[in-house]
Amino acid sequence: MMTGRLPRSPAFAALDRAATERILILDGAMGTQIQQLRLAEDDYTGAGSGHACRHHSNHPQQGNNDLLVLTQPEAVEEIHYRYAMAGADIVETNTFSATTIAQADYGMQGAVHDLNVEGARIVRRALDRATAQDGRPRFVAGAIGPTNRTASISPDVNNPGYRAVSFDDLRIAYLQQAQGLIEGGADILLIETIFDTLNAKAAIFACIQAMEAHGQALPLMISGTITDASGRTLSGQTPTAFWHSVRHARPWSVGLNCALGASAMRPHLAELAGVAETNICAYPNAGLPNAFGQYDEGPTDTAVQVAEFAREGLVNVVGGCCGTTPDHIRAIAEAVAQYSPRKVPEYA
Repeated sequence: MMTGRLPRSPAFAALDRAATERILILDGAMGTQIQQLRLAEDDYTGAGSGHACRHHSNHPQQGNNDLLVLTQPEAVEEIHYRYAMAGADIVETNTFSATTIAQADYGMQGAVHDLNVEGARIVRRALDRATAQDGRPRFVAGAIGPTNRTASISPDVNNPGYRAVSFDDLRIAYLQQAQGLIEGGADILLIETIFDTLNAKAAIFACIQAMEAHGQALPLMISGTITDASGRTLSGQTPTAFWHSVRHARPWSVGLNCALGASAMRPHLAELAGVAETNICAYPNAGLPNAFGQYDEGPTDTAVQVAEFAREGLVNVVGGCCGTTPDHIRAIAEAVAQYSPRKVPEYA
């Protein structure tokens, strides 16, 4: 990692040790679990509960899942706990959209610091509960999503040179997020669902700045998303090109998530595994959504396909993305347990 002059965090060595012993398990989807709670506007804002949000906005908050770490912390903690007990070694914070850029849609830019700090603390509480039961160490991954803007592509078809966000806008937003996650106790920083590598580069820069301010290097996980059958990210890169664009950061892992089910992801994952000199992480959707936007692929079907990644020696970390549940994660963990992790080539 570019922060090589910094001392590595204690979690770094523990994560390295665990990754040599077995294929590690990442958790599954948060949105799937939150939808099952059937929360209304008052639930999102915390009105009438003991967790009324101290941040105010004139915008409706229903659908702002990140806000639930402040207004429904027990419910969010229980989801994290269920994933931990299903076999997850690495559990993500509920902070996918906890940047000032993404929260602007809800008028909640002022809540961003609290969202990230509390998001990490909630996962830590859940994992400590799980570890107290079975003694297994687990790791908090601070989830950093792509935002709802792209630095590489114009949103205006009539003005291809226009950009809705700049690199520095992104860097500043990501830095605030990363600092909050580290303050809350994140063991790992996970830049995920990358559709625009320029956005990811801003996030990498910000994460390095946050680590330098913290005085310790944390493991950095980077995960892109292949958006269609072309085998490219939205900004046009193949998996190989994507790797070479982020290789300078020397991430602890690189991988793919979202957009595709496991079977459709496999060739792109194999390409990435063939070039990347670091751990490979894969967390596909539970198949592709049906006409109603729901995911029909059951835990066993997903696990069988993910186990093929492991059998072929492609992966070091596996989990689930959209549509997956604790049952999916339990099935995946059981299915890959018999396989050894991919042998990681050394950086040249």
